[in-house]
Amino acid sequence: MDSFDRKIIGVLEENGRITISELSERVGLSKTPCQARLKKMVENKTILGFKALVNHAVLDRSHIAFTEVKLNDTREAALSAFNEAVIQLPEIEQCHMIAGQFDYLLKVRTKSIAAYRIALGERISALPCVASTSTHVVMEAVKE
Repeated sequence: MDSFDRKIIGVLEENGRITISELSERVGLSKTPCQARLKKMVENKTILGFKALVNHAVLDRSHIAFTEVKLNDTREAALSAFNEAVIQLPEIEQCHMIAGQFDYLLKVRTKSIAAYRIALGERISALPCVASTSTHVVMEAVKE
């Protein structure tokens, strides 16, 4: 990966829908080599895909909570069971295994605190091997 590839990635992180013409102009390459580099980065999984940034308030999903999860079993089978189950819950936007006081940190997006309470009580707490949870409610998202 060279400086042109890094520039391509940087521009795409800002705007994944940019045209090849605009992309090539911004990184200082002609269209054909720029398109070839982009294709190669997609093929070798340097670029995993493209997403739309959505207005969560319009979608009525503006409540964010970060949930710390402590498991009662951290053997590989338990971790795998938790990982597989957490992927199935649409309100969990992100899930990260953490080294420290707890095992996982979840970013949970719901309609309201009441909806979060239901998600926590009925779905997150029921995930495999969950021993305890702790919640941090977001007051304002400054940068996402």
